[in-house]
Amino acid sequence: MTLFKTNKIKQAIIIAMTVLSVACTQDSNATQVAQLQTKVISNSQNRQDTQKKIAQYQVVDTGQTKFFSNDSEISKPKKGDDFYGQDAQFVKNKASYSNNGDGTVTDNVTGLMWQKSYQVMTYAEAVEAVKTMNLAGYSDWRLPTIKELYSLMDFSGADPSGAEGGEEPPTGVPSISTEGAIPFIDIDYFDFKFGSNGQREVDTQLLSSTLYQGKTMKTNDTVFGLNVADGRIKGYELIDPRTRSGKKFTVRFVRGNTDYGKNNFVEKNGVVADKSTGLMWAKDDSKKGMNWQQALQYAEQKNKENYMGYSDWRLPNAKELQSIVDYSRSPQATNSASIDPIFNGRQLLIKM
Repeated sequence: MTLFKTNKIKQAIIIAMTVLSVACTQDSNATQVAQLQTKVISNSQNRQDTQKKIAQYQVVDTGQTKFFSNDSEISKPKKGDDFYGQDAQFVKNKASYSNNGDGTVTDNVTGLMWQKSYQVMTYAEAVEAVKTMNLAGYSDWRLPTIKELYSLMDFSGADPSGAEGGEEPPTGVPSISTEGAIPFIDIDYFDFKFGSNGQREVDTQLLSSTLYQGKTMKTNDTVFGLNVADGRIKGYELIDPRTRSGKKFTVRFVRGNTDYGKNNFVEKNGVVADKSTGLMWAKDDSKKGMNWQQALQYAEQKNKENYMGYSDWRLPNAKELQSIVDYSRSPQATNSASIDPIFNGRQLLIKM
């Protein structure tokens, strides 16, 4: 587990790490991050050049308001209690949107501008459509990256598959009722429909421009998508295995900061600062696997130790953790986990 100076344990972001860094809080440690940044000498001229070009951006809060044990909802824990230090205890960069009245929505935290409505298209159709798109007088629209899409995720949603495990039903399984389901996107601002791009209620998969650097089922090209019906990121084959034609997605275009989601890491004495987000991370992970309760305790222990000179470490929330995923890396393409090698971690062992 790597330390970060909050968390919903059940999100798929945890995939590639043993227990990823607990990062420093954006607000309370802004001065500390700035001080670290002024002292750091980059490991390479290439990294220095990158740092000069990447614009800053904010990571939007998850919107998580509930508290959990390993397997159920609980009342708010106090400092010193089991499960203290989880996501809902830290609110920063609360989601805020403006409806511009012209078919666009501005994210007041990230500054990105989004299409309010959506179309249903294949990946190939979306790539072509955006080339000539003109909305609200703008012609610089693009297909969002998976990090841009994830900024829209609202973790106050409720999965329509509920206690059945949060998985999409396999082909041929009857549709799931949406009674009690809550979309994982703010429907006061964005158009939404359960099953917008498929026959099942869970088929509301927003398309990203981020292709998986590898193959699924050994031969199939795959793109990352964000399912705002059941609240998770998943890799989707570009060819629908049922129809053998291009898979249909819900497509919502974006414009604005083209550097959103890019990292600008600087490291000194075991601490890695991301100049893009203002977040500070521990360079080393925990060197052993932990369950969620143990991970929360690990962060609190590091605070007692004043780890690396800081006492406000915490587990990252799902969006903060995703902010340091490197989607250009994969076991197939780079024989590594999907994270910048500036971080220390256990070697990824995989048999291909």
